[in-house]
Amino acid sequence: MMKRFIGVMALALVMILAACGGEGGSEEASGSSGSDSKSVVFGTGGTSGTYYPIGGALKPVFEESDLIDNVTVESTGASVANIQNIKDNLNQLAIIMSDVGYDAINGTGQFEGSEVEVKAMAGMYQNVVQVVALKDSGITSIADLEGKKVGVGKVGSGVEQSAKKVLEAEDLTYDDLSKVTHTGYADSVQEMKNGNLDAAFFTSGVPNSNITDLMQQTDINFVEIKGETADKLMEKYPFYKSNTIEAGDEAKYGLENAVETVGIQNMIIVSSDLSEDTVYEMTKRYYEYLGTEEVSVGALKQLGRDEIAKGLIAPLHPGAKKFYEEQGILE
Repeated sequence: MMKRFIGVMALALVMILAACGGEGGSEEASGSSGSDSKSVVFGTGGTSGTYYPIGGALKPVFEESDLIDNVTVESTGASVANIQNIKDNLNQLAIIMSDVGYDAINGTGQFEGSEVEVKAMAGMYQNVVQVVALKDSGITSIADLEGKKVGVGKVGSGVEQSAKKVLEAEDLTYDDLSKVTHTGYADSVQEMKNGNLDAAFFTSGVPNSNITDLMQQTDINFVEIKGETADKLMEKYPFYKSNTIEAGDEAKYGLENAVETVGIQNMIIVSSDLSEDTVYEMTKRYYEYLGTEEVSVGALKQLGRDEIAKGLIAPLHPGAKKFYEEQGILE
């Protein structure tokens, strides 16, 4: 009986020691891959836009990291919603346009009086400001829009914001135009086909399918934004960058002559609550992915990977900054 009791006690002692050792081992494993790993919500845009498929393409790239458990790609209202969602800790990763990010940082525009901390991870392609006019309208410059019928995008849209700023750089306002319509891309094109508009603003990637449709049925001019107009625009609003739509590229309208204009860079932002190691890993994975043949979304091919840390309007997250410093690609 005594031997049996001693045997039971010995077994119990072994189990206790094993449990303690197991618990310590569990904590060590958790510290290296469990508790430090994150489930990340990636805020993109509408399912028919460009942000959402970019999110889908980058999801498996980020999930290759041991520090990322899962990436949930979420369709959102795009830039403004994404910044607000990161502020509210609903997203940890998102894509935004730089002009909206600039407003959030400075408490202007749609963030009037309510500054938001924005941390950049990487730059992406530009949304290009494209102004097109009917060939017989006589419009060849922004100044020529005076007294004309112009589509400026939906009220409050990024297109309208660009239209107002471009007109302002030429000392024009809506009052200087004979007609202003707040039409989306498709409606602006239809109005131009019908002769109800002389010109319209489009702010998007290149090519814009609506412009391509218009070109197939009507002779048009691309109105350049260059010289003093572009300089004034970029000086006052640093999120604008010079952009050229190259001639002879069938994937970009197949133009006879290059078009000088401006663009607004899109960028990936991250929550400041993400650790330096996690953001370092995501930045590294993104950079390496851009250097492969696996890139499936055309917009991700429009900015060289050694340019993704340059000209950003928001401060870099420490993890992203560390990676770019190691690569020697910071400005």
